[in-house]
Amino acid sequence: MALVAVAMLLSFAARAQDLGVIGPVYPIAEPSLLEVILARLRDAEATGVLAQLQRDAQARAKNQIEQPAAIVKLTKTTKARSFYYDPSIVVPYAILDADGKLLVPPGTTVNPLDTVSLSQALLFIDARDTAQVKRASGILDERGGKLKVILTGGSYLDLMRRWKRPVFFDQQGTLTEKLGIRHVPALVTQDGKRLRIEEILR
Repeated sequence: MALVAVAMLLSFAARAQDLGVIGPVYPIAEPSLLEVILARLRDAEATGVLAQLQRDAQARAKNQIEQPAAIVKLTKTTKARSFYYDPSIVVPYAILDADGKLLVPPGTTVNPLDTVSLSQALLFIDARDTAQVKRASGILDERGGKLKVILTGGSYLDLMRRWKRPVFFDQQGTLTEKLGIRHVPALVTQDGKRLRIEEILR
């Protein structure tokens, strides 16, 4: 059987023919992606497009730094209210020291105000509202400058230049969200083991 199979294969091979070329044949050639990118960059540089893109990117970055996006969900205080925030947390797992000894068992309630106090009151304002800026300036004077002003809108850099003192910004509304602040101006002070939050009228 093996000899028959070999003989059949040899007969097929003997019949193989060159069928010729049916159509035009071209070498496979694909442009280098890197060369295409570099060529486009050279064109963009030559026409000034690249320089314009760089200027636009720098302007956007500068604007985002100088005037971060305002917290849109906050509104101006129209009715004074005060409430409290308890910063206590329940530890969900055991906290061990470097030697593996238990420091805090799971389920323990920990209040950071037991060990650290709020060194200065916090005042949240929207600096786009001149009335709020004026009110903040008055509170600063009343407290002898012992106040951290945190913006929820407007340019903190402009205010820093004007007041010649540090001014902060509540990036993405992290603090106001955590404290439950819905209206500004809002003053945060420590009251025992809790934080007292007052949404004050301008």
